[in-house]
Amino acid sequence: MNENTVKVRFEARPENQRFARSVVSGYLALADPTVEDLTEIKTAVSEAVSNCIIHAYKDCKEVEKCFIDMKISMKQPDQCMITITDYGKGIENIDKAREPMFSTEAEKEMSGMGFTVMESFMDKVFVKSKPYEGTEVVLIKNLDICNVH
Repeated sequence: MNENTVKVRFEARPENQRFARSVVSGYLALADPTVEDLTEIKTAVSEAVSNCIIHAYKDCKEVEKCFIDMKISMKQPDQCMITITDYGKGIENIDKAREPMFSTEAEKEMSGMGFTVMESFMDKVFVKSKPYEGTEVVLIKNLDICNVH
């Protein structure tokens, strides 16, 4: 199978969270995943994009300079990989950020469950980050394919 990769860049605006979910849905339609898999992937993507918008670009004054890159590919006929990258403030302590209920935005009543949700819906979640350079989240899901093409 030749790898088919889609890359998109969009501004870190709340309304683009829905756009990211739509792009993933459209791309994965080619693989014909189950509704459950598709719902779980879209939820994980929403969490990753939301983290970029809320945390990475928290103090961004010029939204057109605050963007998110998303890359989607099928690594095998039944495995998708989604990479979401921001160029914001980064994560100082990734292990701490991945703990359930941890939030740097507690005063805004954030639940601190973003990474927990991603990890519960995806088979693998990898996070790389450098303070003041950005964060890359890689989401991998093995799909239950409705019709193997």
